[in-house]
Amino acid sequence: MANVKKLSGQCLCGAVTVEATASAPKLRACHCDMCRQHNSSMFLSIETDQESIAVSGPVATFQSSDWAQRAFCKICGSTLWYGTTSDGRRNLSAGLFPNAGDAEMTVEFFSDKCPSGYALKGDHKKLSTTETIALFAP
Repeated sequence: MANVKKLSGQCLCGAVTVEATASAPKLRACHCDMCRQHNSSMFLSIETDQESIAVSGPVATFQSSDWAQRAFCKICGSTLWYGTTSDGRRNLSAGLFPNAGDAEMTVEFFSDKCPSGYALKGDHKKLSTTETIALFAP
């Protein structure tokens, strides 16, 4: 595991700190209605090794759907993660880490819901609403 990257980051006010490793750091963007409403834009997450995630500080969670929750700093409101409740998986906000962990964009979810006012450059996978739901549906 020579390519494992250690990530250290924090929320806007610094009250919440996050540490994790990433064996294959990849950025993912989600353009779904809830992510855009929560973040005023897409949600960018970085793929990390789940067992390595360590969070300290004042964290609050919000059950945003039957299967997911969103976490944020109780003090400054910074988005910390999007998590699935069935398996406890946390998709950490890329904005917590300097230069988004130096990871490359690999996939956009709900790409057909991306507002016309912005677009991500690069040659990466773009999944439509139908494709995204098919990928994650139980």
